[in-house]
Amino acid sequence: MRGRTDAAQFMKAFAGDNRYIVDYLIEEVLQRQPERIRNSLLQTSILDQLSGPLCDSVTGQNDGMALLDALERGNLFVVRLDDTRHWFCYHHLFADVLAGHALQEQSAHIPILHQRASAWYADNDLPADAIRHALAAKDFARAADLVELAVPAMGRTRQEAMIVSWLKELPGELFHARPVLSVYYAAALLVIGELQGVETRLLDAERWLYTQADMDTHPVVSSTGKIALDDEGVRGLRGSIALYRASIALAMGDVAGTLKHAGQVLDLVPEDDHHRRGAVAGLLGHAHWTVGDLEAAHRSYAECMARLQRAGYITDTIGCAVAMADIRIVQGRLHDAMRTYERAMQVAMAPDVPALRGAVDLHVGLSELLYERNDLAAANQHLLHGKALGEHMGLPRSRYRWCVAMARIREAEGDLDGALAHLDEAERLYVGDYFPNVHPLAAMKTRICVVQGRLGEALGWARERGLSADDDLSYLQEFEHITLARVLLGHAGGGPADNPMRVALGFLQRLLQAAEAGERTRSVIEILVLQARAQHGLGDISAVLVPLKRALILAEPEGYIRMFMDAGPRMANLVAQAAKHGTTPSYVRQLLKAFGVSADLPMPNQTLNQTLNRSLIEPPSDRERDVLRLLRTGLSGPEMVRELSVSLSTLRTHSQNIFSKLGVNNRRAAVRRAEELDL
Repeated sequence: MRGRTDAAQFMKAFAGDNRYIVDYLIEEVLQRQPERIRNSLLQTSILDQLSGPLCDSVTGQNDGMALLDALERGNLFVVRLDDTRHWFCYHHLFADVLAGHALQEQSAHIPILHQRASAWYADNDLPADAIRHALAAKDFARAADLVELAVPAMGRTRQEAMIVSWLKELPGELFHARPVLSVYYAAALLVIGELQGVETRLLDAERWLYTQADMDTHPVVSSTGKIALDDEGVRGLRGSIALYRASIALAMGDVAGTLKHAGQVLDLVPEDDHHRRGAVAGLLGHAHWTVGDLEAAHRSYAECMARLQRAGYITDTIGCAVAMADIRIVQGRLHDAMRTYERAMQVAMAPDVPALRGAVDLHVGLSELLYERNDLAAANQHLLHGKALGEHMGLPRSRYRWCVAMARIREAEGDLDGALAHLDEAERLYVGDYFPNVHPLAAMKTRICVVQGRLGEALGWARERGLSADDDLSYLQEFEHITLARVLLGHAGGGPADNPMRVALGFLQRLLQAAEAGERTRSVIEILVLQARAQHGLGDISAVLVPLKRALILAEPEGYIRMFMDAGPRMANLVAQAAKHGTTPSYVRQLLKAFGVSADLPMPNQTLNQTLNRSLIEPPSDRERDVLRLLRTGLSGPEMVRELSVSLSTLRTHSQNIFSKLGVNNRRAAVRRAEELDL
C-alpha cells in the first residue's frame, strides 16, 4: 500500500489469490527494481537459502550481504532463517516469480550459476547442497566426484536413500569407468532393499578392474573419479564386491553362497579394515541364525557390532543390538536381551546428541520383553514412545515389528479383532531383509483363529502351507510347526482315545527334542506348556505335571508370565496342581496372581475351579459338554447330529442352552468362553 492514496480501495480490490499476488509481484515489485538489484534477484533465484558469501559466489559481485540487508529493510519478500541474520530465503511465491523470469531471460546462464553454487557449497563442506546444484547444472562428472567423496560419511548415518536418489540421476554409461562409484551404488541399493540393479553395478566395477589389470602392469590404478586406487585399494574394492555378492546370496536364501563370498572378503581385506570385516561378521551372523546355530550367530553379531563401532558406523550397531537381543529371546535369556536393549538405548538416545536411527526398534524390543512379563501398560508405553519418534528413526522393518508387538498387546487385552487388524497392517508393511523370517504372519493369525474357535480356517492354513505332524523339522519352520500343534490341540475333542490329541502329543515330543538340541529354550518352554495342555485334555493329571514342572523351572529365572497366561485360563488350574507338589512356589504365586485367582497355596482343585467359574450361573450338563466338544471341532450341524445320534432340533436345543448358560450368542463365542472356564 506504500505510496497509494486509495489504500481502502486497494485493500478492497486485493483478492489475495496466488494469481493476483504473482501479477502484483511482477508488476509492482520486480519490474520496479534497479537493473543491478533485479539482475541479482534473478541470478540468486536458483538458491533455496541465501547468505552474503553464497550470493557473491553465484553473482560474481561482492555486495551480497548489503543486498540482503536492503531487501529485508525494504520488505522485499525475504525471510530470515536464523537469529544471526546470516541465512535468508525468498518467500516461496516471490521465488517462483524470480525463477520463472530467470528461465525466460537467462536460461543459458543458469547451469553456470548452479556450478558456482555447487563450488561454494563444496568449499564450505556442505556436500549434499554441492551435489544437488551439480546435478541441476547437468555437470554429471562433477556430481559423481562429489558423491564418491560424500558416501563414506553418509553411509555411517544411513543416508542411502538420498545417495540412491542422486545416483539415479546420473547417466548409466558414467559408471562403466568408475568402479568406486559403481560399488557405492550397489551398496546403497542393498541397504534400501532394491536388489534389482545391484549385480549390474558390481559387474561394471569388476569389468573395469579386470580390464585395467590386463592392460596395465603398474601397481597403481587410477579411477576417473576423485578416488585413486593403489594395490591395497584394488584389493579392498574387490573385497567390497565379494561382500555385496555375499549379501545378495543371503537375501536369496543361499547360505552356502553367503559363506563362500564371505570367505573371499576375509582373504582380500586386512585385519584392521573394521568396516568390511564387521559387515562380513554381520552376514555370517545372519547365515548362522538362518540355520539355527544361535550361539555362533550371537558371536558373529557381537564381532560385527564391535568392529562397526570402531569404524564409526554407530547407527549400524543399533541393528546389531536388535539382532543380538532377538537371539537371546529365542534362547530364553530374557534378562540378557533386556540388558542388550537398554545399553543400545543409552547409545541411541544419549543426551545432547541427535537420536540415532533404530531407536524405534529398541522401543519395540523393550515392549516385547515387558509384554512377556505381563507389564502391558509399560509395553504399550514403549510402543507409543517409539511411534512418537517418527518413522525416519526406525530401521526398515520397524513399522512391521511395531504392528506385531501391538497385536500381541491387543490379544492379551482380549481384543482379538484388534489384534488381527494390526497383523493385517503388519502384512502390508512387511519388508524382507537379511533377518530370517522365523515368525510368519500367517502363523500368527492362525494362532488367533484357534483362540477364536475358527478351527476350519486354522486347518485350511495348515493345508495351504503343506504342514504335517510327519514333517522333517527345521528352525526356520519351528514357529509354524508349534502353531500346527496348537491347531491339532484345538481340533481334538478330548477323551483318552482322541486321535488328534495323540498325534499332537507325538508331534510335540519331536519338536521338543529339536528345540532342546538347538538350545532354543523359549520354544522348549512353549512346547512343554502345550504338552501339559494336551495331557490335561486326555485327563491324565499325573502326566500333566511332568512337562509343566520342567516348564516352570526353566521359566522362573527369566520371569516368564505371558507364556503361561496365553495358554488360557485353564492353565491356572494346572499351575496350582504343580504348586501342590512344591514346584517353584513363589513363582507359582506370581503366576496365579497374574491369572487373577487366589495365590494362597496349596489350593484344592475344586476350589480353584469354583474361582475360575465364578461368573457361570449354571454349569452345562454332561450332554451339553458333549455338544461343546463338537462345537470346537468345526463340524457342520448335520455332521454333529450324526456324531451324537440325535435330531437336529435336539442339537439346537442343547446349543441354545449352552449359549444361555455361558452368556454368549454364537458358536465361536461359546467355544471361547468354554475354553476360558476349563469346560
